Amino acid sequence: MSVKAIKRGALEFLTKPVREQELLDAVRMGIERDRERRKQKQAISSLRKRYDSLTTREREIMHLVTRGLLNKQVAHELNLSEVTVKVHRARIMQKMEAKSLVELVRMSDQIGDAGEPDGCVDTNV
Repeated sequence: MSVKAIKRGALEFLTKPVREQELLDAVRMGIERDRERRKQKQAISSLRKRYDSLTTREREIMHLVTRGLLNKQVAHELNLSEVTVKVHRARIMQKMEAKSLVELVRMSDQIGDAGEPDGCVDTNV
């Protein structure tokens, strides 16, 4: 029965008679895990809102940049000037509130399909 309960998502399985401290510890652990889950959900929601504020072009550039392409390569891929890519990249960093490229890549990973611009599919996988 305990294995079944854990598989269904129980955090703890207590047997009778339950010691008061054991019960309190289990409740605290449940509350703390829920607090962490809510905190993570809010952070992801905030990232998604920032990502949604990007233009289609900025999303395309973010996708290519977070895949590791250099500005020159992004410019060639999208038939833009390197200066234009730099301007878009600066706006992306500002809108996403990223302090570094590494942080932008982490953000992209956290929001799932963050780097996938609308309608784009990476066929190089």
